[in-house]
Amino acid sequence: MGFLLMFDLTSQQSFLNVRNWMSQLQANAYCENPDIVLIGNKADLPDQREVNERQARDLADKYSIPYFETSAATGQNVEKAVETLLDLIMKRMEQCVEKTQVPDTVNGGSSGKLDGDKPAEKKCAC
Repeated sequence: MGFLLMFDLTSQQSFLNVRNWMSQLQANAYCENPDIVLIGNKADLPDQREVNERQARDLADKYSIPYFETSAATGQNVEKAVETLLDLIMKRMEQCVEKTQVPDTVNGGSSGKLDGDKPAEKKCAC
């Protein structure tokens, strides 16, 4: 339902691949605008860094997605990045549910079904 798009802060080539990965996600994802969080990993290795923060933030801004610098080794910002993605997914799901709910006032307050019938289970059309 969402993607953590991760590149290596110690590899300029990894960062250059992000544009291609974004295109692939947009072309093959479940919807037109999937929830994506961009992550620059290996923030714990500043002496080996090849991608500066401004470059990465500019790219995230271009795609209107959040950006985090993380470290799998230390756990820095990992939880925050995942929680951000989960928040985006939950917001999308809430919007989807709101769109599929029909107000009671439609059809004069009646669903048009017999009293004994169970309401049909609604599925999200996101």
